[in-house]
Amino acid sequence: MKKIQFGTSDLQVASVILGCMRMNGAENPREIIETAYENGIDFFDHADIYGGGECETIFGKALKETSIKREDIIIQTKCGIRKGMFDFSKEHIVGSVENSLKRLDVEYVDALLLHRPDTLVEPEEVAAAFDQLEAQGKVKYFGVSNQKPMQIDLLKKTVKQPLLVNQLQFGIKHTGMIDQGIHVNMTDEPSTDRDGSLLDYSRLNQMTIQAWSPYQYGFFEGVFIGNEKFSELNSVLDRIAANHNCTATGLATAWILRHPANMQVIAGSMNKERIKEIAKASEIVLNREEWYEIYCAAGNILP
Repeated sequence: MKKIQFGTSDLQVASVILGCMRMNGAENPREIIETAYENGIDFFDHADIYGGGECETIFGKALKETSIKREDIIIQTKCGIRKGMFDFSKEHIVGSVENSLKRLDVEYVDALLLHRPDTLVEPEEVAAAFDQLEAQGKVKYFGVSNQKPMQIDLLKKTVKQPLLVNQLQFGIKHTGMIDQGIHVNMTDEPSTDRDGSLLDYSRLNQMTIQAWSPYQYGFFEGVFIGNEKFSELNSVLDRIAANHNCTATGLATAWILRHPANMQVIAGSMNKERIKEIAKASEIVLNREEWYEIYCAAGNILP
């Protein structure tokens, strides 16, 4: 399993994460955790809202059934999304973490991310929450999810802990933050900067990008791999995948990891064979010709 640096910390982490959003639908959660771990995926991503908290509970119980030691894995969770609102108040952040710890049945989480941005955020409250959680030993590292550079800088004004990671949707069919960098000085649609040069900001500040829903297209419309709507893309994926002795899913993973922006891929599959395919792909390094051919086959145009 390829390892990368976790933000500016000294921690080396797996380049593939197991996303646990669907763990409440897994037939055998214990086997899923063990399969991931045996294939080098020792990083597990949660959120307080996944399955209404059920996914964390299932994971915590299943982990206890394995021989895996708590200190040998990375557990990450997120908070801030509530029904009909977003909430980055100190009370909610601290309470959410404490509830996650109970459900996961652990004494600490390695990383806590603030989920989708709360426009009513008061950075001083976030700072107070982070300080308390760090001092109590309940959270080791901190980050954000789905946030733009100025939103991150607003938090940094008060928050003293390094914000190591930003969880963002990215994949072959979600390339917005790459498109606008390629179409600089153009007036076409791909040139529109919708995120404040987030990719470059992440690289300049050594923030790890965690790519969520990497195999999806549109707004949760479905998976593009094996989808007849994307015949050209799948033809290219199958051909290049055969050259690397991997699957199209594995290749789509390697395509993300080839970018030098220090990315992790969040694999949300609860299928043991697919988990193995994705883990294996972390060792594949695409050349420039392959990477750009896939990018163009997805419908992107080079200026």
